[in-house]
Amino acid sequence: GRPPVEPLYTLADVERTLRHLVVCEYGQEIQVNDDIKLRFTDAGHLLGSSSAELWLTENGETKKIVFSGDIGNREQPIIRDPQFIHEADYVVTESTYGDRLHDMDVDPDYTGDLAQLIDETLSKGGNVVIPSFAVGRTQELLYFMREMKEQGLVRSVPNFQVYVDSPLAGAATRIFSGDLHGYLDEEAIEALKGGALFQFPGLNITESTQESMALNSDPTPKVIISASGMCDAGRIRHHLKHNLWREECAVVFVGYQAEGSLGRRLLDGVTHVKLFGEEISVKARIVNFPGLSSHADKNGLIAWMQAYDPKPQHVFVVHGESQVTEIYAQTLRDLGFQAHAPNYEEVYDLLTNHMMAPGVILQRKPVSALPSPASPAYRRLEDVGKHLMEVIAHNKGGSNKDLGKFADQIRALIDKWDR
Repeated sequence: GRPPVEPLYTLADVERTLRHLVVCEYGQEIQVNDDIKLRFTDAGHLLGSSSAELWLTENGETKKIVFSGDIGNREQPIIRDPQFIHEADYVVTESTYGDRLHDMDVDPDYTGDLAQLIDETLSKGGNVVIPSFAVGRTQELLYFMREMKEQGLVRSVPNFQVYVDSPLAGAATRIFSGDLHGYLDEEAIEALKGGALFQFPGLNITESTQESMALNSDPTPKVIISASGMCDAGRIRHHLKHNLWREECAVVFVGYQAEGSLGRRLLDGVTHVKLFGEEISVKARIVNFPGLSSHADKNGLIAWMQAYDPKPQHVFVVHGESQVTEIYAQTLRDLGFQAHAPNYEEVYDLLTNHMMAPGVILQRKPVSALPSPASPAYRRLEDVGKHLMEVIAHNKGGSNKDLGKFADQIRALIDKWDR
């Protein structure tokens, strides 16, 4: 019953955009046109992540503005630390962890701590389920697991199996295994010389839906790494359905969980969750792996900002939960920066350094207790679902091969649309 919403862009737009991608190196100055110059600097967040330095010229006057992008955590495995930038007229900075510090030791032992957790869980006959972002975090985990295998740190099941159940993560891992010497830290470069950055006995990268489904019918204790990292979509939801109710299992979070996500709800201690229409009891051990974040914490963000000398004319604090952007902006003001968290549609003149339009403060819409009226398209979808159940019943008694193929096709649709 609601009016249709026109999407901001379509898949066709994405495909056209990809044809215009240009590969750039860190530190390379790119003259976009007579008035715009660009340079990328390693942000240390993920492989290839960058802060963008832009020189903009108008009416003969040039201003430099830096977009931080996601700033990385220091001492991450595999990739280099974030590189500092020292000069800018304006900075647009992220604030994901602008109000908190990572709970971590001065010299964290990621491999040892994760190995202990895996050892404890597998020895009880449980699975270790790790929701993970496909790019960056999954490769870090494989790096740790290669080390723990080499050092024999998991004593209860030394030949334990590790399954990466995410097609995107599998593709990203193959890219990470390429010639990336300009992007990796020294330790990773040394490991790569032996061709074993992520390869180890017991590593399995699943591709098909059928392989993914088979993991939950196999009783062998194992480690399952799957996307999405916040548990709001993808194959991880199937693994949660089959493991959350088991006391001997562990669900290990290794990345940021946004407010409202299933991952955040599990960390906050919910006792039941709904997955695929079923109410699932949360009996598994829920673990927030401390310190393993690719985002800089408050101190890391401050260190990145304090590298600017002299201080920028103004700092715009963005990319954080609304209360966090305000807190971090105040932190920067306390340190002597001119900073604020801009409103939606705020307009700022960079030549004169003043606000031209204040924008609007977006208010969250209250959650209605009444269900939204079903749209015609949704009612049609329900009708198709009922028809599908009739087709399933009609195929009872068919050959195992045909039924298996039918199930795989339905599962592929579920994986695509489950959100």
